[in-house]
Amino acid sequence: MAKKKDKVRVAIVGIGNCANALVQGLQYYKDAAVDEEIPGLMHATVGGYHVSDIEISAAFDVVVGKVGKDLSEAIWAEPNNTMKFADVPHMDCNAVDVFATDVQLLPSKW
Repeated sequence: MAKKKDKVRVAIVGIGNCANALVQGLQYYKDAAVDEEIPGLMHATVGGYHVSDIEISAAFDVVVGKVGKDLSEAIWAEPNNTMKFADVPHMDCNAVDVFATDVQLLPSKW
C-alpha cells in the first residue's frame, strides 16, 4: 500500500510510563524497514501509514514536574521510571496542565 502524505496526529493525556515508551518507540522505530521482521514491532506500516508518520501534537498532565516542559523532557520527570532505550530529541510539544484548565471551567458554586 502506498504511503500517505498526511501525518497521524496524536495527543497524549497523562505523560506516564506508557507515554514514555510510546514516545521512545516512535523515535526508535522511525526508520524501520517495511519489508523486514522487526523485533518489538508487529508492523512498520498500518493502513499505509509508517511509524514515522505519527506525530505527537499535544500532551497533557497534572504533575508539576512535567507541566510546561517539552515532551522529550516531561517523559523523564518523576514518578516515571521507564528504562531508556532511545534518545528523544526536542519535540516542540509542551506538556499542558489539565487540572488547572479543568478547575477554571468548574462552576463558581463548586
